[in-house]
Amino acid sequence: MFVRFPKDTASISWTNHIKNKMAFYGLSESKIKSILSYPKRKEEGIAPDTFASMKRNDKKNRKEEIWVMYIDKKNKMKVSTLKKRSKILMISAWRYPGVSKVGAQIPIPEDMLSELGGFFKLPEESLL
Repeated sequence: MFVRFPKDTASISWTNHIKNKMAFYGLSESKIKSILSYPKRKEEGIAPDTFASMKRNDKKNRKEEIWVMYIDKKNKMKVSTLKKRSKILMISAWRYPGVSKVGAQIPIPEDMLSELGGFFKLPEESLL
């Protein structure tokens, strides 16, 4: 399967990590951008100054969520200000099988936590 990786623009830049995860999970650039523009839910990320947005992707026999983690370089502390479209650094994306609880810790697969540990200094409890 051919994967077309996204290119950096004036408003969004992409890390190699998210590009690899998009290929692994079969996510397109337009799907990631739609989650960023119209999320069902926004949470603070586990790494400092990061945010995570989620959109449901339910099928007939399967319930799942698609999560995107990013840094808003201009408005680091306000999730609600993302509509201003400042420069955004896309960090990671993943599919979560099932339904996560609102307000609970963001469900991130363990292999991704270990990979992200190299980018950020994560809290000890999140690596358990």
